Amino acid sequence: MEQEHGKATRRVRADSIRNRERLLEAATEIFSAGGTQASLEAVARKAGLGIGTLYRHFPTREALFEAVYRHEVDLLGELAEQLALNNEPVEALKKWLQANVRLVATKKGMIEALQLATVGSSELKVYSYDRMINAVRLLLDRAVKAGEIRGDVPPEDLLRTLVGIYYSPGSGDWQPVALRMVDVFVDGLRLRQG
Repeated sequence: MEQEHGKATRRVRADSIRNRERLLEAATEIFSAGGTQASLEAVARKAGLGIGTLYRHFPTREALFEAVYRHEVDLLGELAEQLALNNEPVEALKKWLQANVRLVATKKGMIEALQLATVGSSELKVYSYDRMINAVRLLLDRAVKAGEIRGDVPPEDLLRTLVGIYYSPGSGDWQPVALRMVDVFVDGLRLRQG
């Protein structure tokens, strides 16, 4: 009997995890389309779940914004780890920086929601900053150890540069320019032989 109870608990937990992921995906899609003011009912409907399920996972709009933000940061952290395993050091760094630009480009409508998520949460700011710095440090350290890039640029400076690239004024189609600037920046980090 005890074993059956354990299985039922795991099944509910697995369903709960799947529901949470569905809600995060739906919220990300809605917020990315510029719908930060979209109703929570719309998020639940997009996820194919009831509003009660949404409120069990995210009791407030701010909790949902924060969860989406944290999820996006975690995806970037995981991407750095994958790239470090499967790519040459400089190529891994460049791909990660480019992925950041593409993420921002596809999430332009979500910027307001992401900024709202960090306004009141110093814990979230610390978490996201640490996660991003650790991702950049992993990729930078590999490239420096491989003797491919200079070692005098700390991860904090690289992130500041990336943010500057995101927010520099320009035309509406800024992504190609931003990707080119990432390439220029990474090329500037390379050590020149001879």
